[in-house]
Amino acid sequence: MTPKYFTEATDTIVPERFGTTEDGLSPNDSRPPMRGDSHEVAHRSFGQIWGLHPGITLLVLVVDTMLFGANAATLGALFPVSLAAACVLGFITYRAQMRWYGDDAENARIKAVILAFLTAIPTPLPAFLYVPAGAVGLVHMLRRKS
Repeated sequence: MTPKYFTEATDTIVPERFGTTEDGLSPNDSRPPMRGDSHEVAHRSFGQIWGLHPGITLLVLVVDTMLFGANAATLGALFPVSLAAACVLGFITYRAQMRWYGDDAENARIKAVILAFLTAIPTPLPAFLYVPAGAVGLVHMLRRKS
């Protein structure tokens, strides 16, 4: 049984007693999830968090090989071209990860910036950095289809 009147003395008005809380919700409403909620991250699989679409992995391999060959031949004079190509690669990665792989915008953006940054560095990317991510992505995509 809920009392109709409250008898204890308080110095401040508690909004729950009047049907809404400070954020405008009634006491029985559920709160919206926080931006960095751990439950949101927990429901994503290892493949979704760390995977890359296999097509993007192949594209990064080709682009980085081409850019490193050009930078090595010109002793770094084509670094601005490499930087522009890395930005284009980052944009393609962002769009492809969202469209083909099913990443949310923030996760796709993080992966795209990482790949663009690593591609812009005028050294060859070691394949052990991104080929495993492509393999994880391939396994993730095959599991999702079956």
